[in-house]
Amino acid sequence: MPAQSNDHTLSRKTLISTEIDYESEGFQTGVLRIPYSHDRSAYGHIPTPIAVLKQGEGPTVLLTGGNHGDEYEGPVALMKLIQRMPSLKIQGRLIVIPALNFPAFLNSSRTSPIDRGNLNRLFPGDRNGSVTAMIAHYVDTELFPRADVVFDLHAGGASFNHIPTVLAALPSDPARRSEYLKLVNAFAAPHTMVMDLLGEDRTYGAAAERHGTLFLCGEFGGYGSCNVDGLSIVEDGLRRVLHATGLTRDDNPPPPCHDTQFIAVDGASHYLFAPRHGVFEPCFKLGQQVAAGDLAGRLFDPYAPWEPSRELHFNGAGMVVCARTFAGVEPGDCIALLAAPITL
Repeated sequence: MPAQSNDHTLSRKTLISTEIDYESEGFQTGVLRIPYSHDRSAYGHIPTPIAVLKQGEGPTVLLTGGNHGDEYEGPVALMKLIQRMPSLKIQGRLIVIPALNFPAFLNSSRTSPIDRGNLNRLFPGDRNGSVTAMIAHYVDTELFPRADVVFDLHAGGASFNHIPTVLAALPSDPARRSEYLKLVNAFAAPHTMVMDLLGEDRTYGAAAERHGTLFLCGEFGGYGSCNVDGLSIVEDGLRRVLHATGLTRDDNPPPPCHDTQFIAVDGASHYLFAPRHGVFEPCFKLGQQVAAGDLAGRLFDPYAPWEPSRELHFNGAGMVVCARTFAGVEPGDCIALLAAPITL
């Protein structure tokens, strides 16, 4: 039996391997090999595509999509970007992973079909954990330490529809905040939302912030489809962000169509949750302005359709930025999310 190492760092080193050399100059494509031993493949792995372009000295920008597998605007935009990368002239390093939770992406599901892992709720991950936990661990230990700027692209997935918006995590340091707002304004989404996840700290974004990385996220559609308008916003916005970081110099990105409007989620009052099982009839539309006490919708009991429906009302005021696409609900399901304008 080989002697066991006393080096604690050994237990923290990722089990995911790759032929990509992050320090080499030029354009590389390859895969992250995620170990996956199962009944039909004892020594198998899951190959997750990745592309890297490095030219000289400059910032490192990490772009990821497919954190959830049923969100497509990000992956499509990043696959198109990869096809342009060989012709790009940059100063720094660009790392692109179109579908970070690749098993979920191939399965068109929010969570992994292998371990039901929700990648965006598993950080900082576990090198000895499930497939999804190993992915989170790799990002946290190998990618975040290399990155100066991270942009993770999302959408509402199958269960939500979301107005196109950047989700902002504003740094407290004035200099970093100014640098961050430069990127937000360069992307120029119709809205930039300061999110409140009600204490959730297992997300990709929370992990990136713990590394001191400038982190941006965004929601650009829903219904488990690739929204044409959302895709256009992502593609044009990414080109402007890469230019604003100094990574690209001659890409000539298109000018913004508008200035972004800053909005914020104000705690639990901006969430609408289902109190019980039922079929929900909405009385609002995405993007609509509502007031506290306004009728949000009616909840019908399919087992007792003769019983009066239960009316649900909004607890806060603001714009409906996210709406559930599934009419069937269970207790605790989020039906709608509001946000209200803020001044920075």
